[in-house]
Amino acid sequence: MQFTARMRVVLCAIFLILPLASYAQSSAPDYDAWTSVAQRAEIAVENGRASTGAFEALRSQIADWREQFLMAQTVNRTRIETLTSQIASLGTVADVVSEATGIADRRIELNDQLQRLRSPIVAAEEAYSRADGVIKEIDRLIRERQTDALLSNGPIPLNPTHWGPAIETARKSVSSIIQETSSALKSDVQRKTAKGDLVNIIILFVIGLVLILRGRRWSLAIVAFLRRYTTRGTRVWRFVASLLQILLPFLGLTTLVEAVFETGFLGLRGTLLMDNVAYYGLLLLAFWWLGGQLFARDEDEIILPVPSGVAARARWYVTMCAMVLIAALAFNVIATYDNWDDASRAVIGFPIILLTGLILFRLGRILQSAQSFATEEDDSNRYRVRMSKLLGQAAILVAVVGPLLAAAGYGNGAARLVFSTVATLALFGLLLVLQGFVKDLYALVMRKDADDQEALVPVLLAFALVLGSLPILALIWGARGADITEVWTRFQEGFSIGESRISPSDFVTFAVLFSIGYMATRLLQGAMRTSVLPRTKLDTGGRNAIVSGIGYVGIFLASVIAISSAGIDLSNLAIVAGALSVGIGFGLQNIVSNFVSGIILLIERPIAEGDWIEVGGHAGYVRGISVRSTRIETFDRTDVIVPNADLVSGTVTNWTRGNTIGRVIVPVGVAYGTETRKVEDVLIKIAREHPMVLLNPSPSIVFQGFGADSMDFEIRAILRDVNFVLSVKSDMNHEIAKRFAEENIEIPFAQRDVWLRNPEALLTGGKAGLDASETFPPKDEKEVDS
Repeated sequence: MQFTARMRVVLCAIFLILPLASYAQSSAPDYDAWTSVAQRAEIAVENGRASTGAFEALRSQIADWREQFLMAQTVNRTRIETLTSQIASLGTVADVVSEATGIADRRIELNDQLQRLRSPIVAAEEAYSRADGVIKEIDRLIRERQTDALLSNGPIPLNPTHWGPAIETARKSVSSIIQETSSALKSDVQRKTAKGDLVNIIILFVIGLVLILRGRRWSLAIVAFLRRYTTRGTRVWRFVASLLQILLPFLGLTTLVEAVFETGFLGLRGTLLMDNVAYYGLLLLAFWWLGGQLFARDEDEIILPVPSGVAARARWYVTMCAMVLIAALAFNVIATYDNWDDASRAVIGFPIILLTGLILFRLGRILQSAQSFATEEDDSNRYRVRMSKLLGQAAILVAVVGPLLAAAGYGNGAARLVFSTVATLALFGLLLVLQGFVKDLYALVMRKDADDQEALVPVLLAFALVLGSLPILALIWGARGADITEVWTRFQEGFSIGESRISPSDFVTFAVLFSIGYMATRLLQGAMRTSVLPRTKLDTGGRNAIVSGIGYVGIFLASVIAISSAGIDLSNLAIVAGALSVGIGFGLQNIVSNFVSGIILLIERPIAEGDWIEVGGHAGYVRGISVRSTRIETFDRTDVIVPNADLVSGTVTNWTRGNTIGRVIVPVGVAYGTETRKVEDVLIKIAREHPMVLLNPSPSIVFQGFGADSMDFEIRAILRDVNFVLSVKSDMNHEIAKRFAEENIEIPFAQRDVWLRNPEALLTGGKAGLDASETFPPKDEKEVDS
């Protein structure tokens, strides 16, 4: 216990001291040590004789130095900004008028302090440039070596003269593995050691076999136990079960490997192979799992839609891909250890490349057939099928080109092409599986339907998975880990605008602060809308105007605070922004006009949400006023988007501005000869009896005049709510028809009398122009009374 306590103290001290030490080192780099390292690196690069591994180690060391120099460029930043502000406050030095002695001395003093503070930064910038240049030279040298190795033309594997020596070389390696194992078995020391550890070996062996043989059943049992606590997420639990079917056998295989190591019967070559057996097994299990996920036995769960028979073959070919990869890896281990010559490598490696090409060809054909059986219900499925078709075509091309290159002697390039294609197809399949899992997991957590196509979060997560796979894809196709870290380093450095440097951390700071400000603005808007404003005497339009104004001001303040807190200096962009604003102003003048008009509408409030307005030939209710436009819902229940500029500069009729009182006019005509005063009495009673009509001012009846067919009257009445004008007009028309019928008042309709002059002459003249088969008038023409 005392030892454990002391160890905790030591570890705590280490974790506290290391950051301080690294900070001290980063704040004050040892430039003398750096000069020695830089000179040694430059000499090594100039000679170009070191191995690739030595160059990689040297590059890693120089990259650490470069990181220190980058951090050293940020020292004294606050003090330098303060001194710069102080010097600027003294003003510019006049060319003619002499400056006061005190001001001149103070200016010299501040400039001296500024130069002293900038001296470490200048040194760090110079050292950073030197380190960056050396790293670029090392990267260029390593890339040239990699390119030469890929494009080098070696022995042709189809040359029969190479077959005998290659077979003999392979036989010697296999014989060496058998001989080493046999010698260990015959060794009394090894057998005694194994006998002493026999119990542990048996236990490990039994545990490994049990995990391999029973892992699948146990994984299903575990998932069934977990599913008791939820009725949702069937796909998620099925995915977890499939992962356990990989994990448990892998643990069993690892245990078996450990049991074999405990025996001590392995030689050097056997140990090299056995060290990788667990990873070979994991590779085989992963490809087997991936094939089962992509080409599932259940057609409802299949990701790449192909026929059931083809799906079974596809699963087999995916598993075969893992087998040829394992064969290639094991072959490379033995060939490297025994230092095989190029001819032996080419001859023994050619069958592996040829078999891989055959598998890729068959798998590519299957991927191409996915399009014929794909559903067209959603864009994601169509995109998945298109990508499958493209990858299938690429796999077929590589399956043909790869073996041809190997047969021509370009074994390194052929191996890179073929095996990288296999890994790329596996990565593509893994992305499809993970995207489906992310979608199902989101549906489980948010309690939504897994087939919901409108959810944005799963799409963003799927896009993040694609971005995260790009470095893996680069490594698959030959990129070095140093290349990936170099890209990340460049990303962390950011970019310079004038004298200021903007790094990703600045963007993160900006995003976090702006998000906080945005959420605070929304919370304040919600509180004002639900708690504060309803208790005031403001109408709905005024409340909406205040809430919208708070939103605009809050977002503006959040942007300003986020930009200033992130240290993003936009003063250097003032000239560029001024020049661009002229062109942008012409291109966006309509948008700016609508924006300003929207602010005017919110301040003056000539219209408000819920008002019945008419503008530009459209009538309806205002349902929303935004920055750029206003949404009007017509009486046909359609939305009309009206630019705010039209509402400010055009003529707008607001039927409900201030109140809902409005007038209704109901025209009606009566036949000539009807007593007009009687008609007036009937109409005034109809108007006064309607519940929506106000009696003060009282309704009126207007005798408009003598029309062509009737005497025209109008009911003019003021309604309590003009929104019901159509229903009131309909009610009055029904009542007019009823009362007029009771009072025997006739409502005329248009009648026309048609007279034909000299019908006999028209009849005889028409017969002269007719055929003998025709009659006059035609049979389908109606007779006209004269």
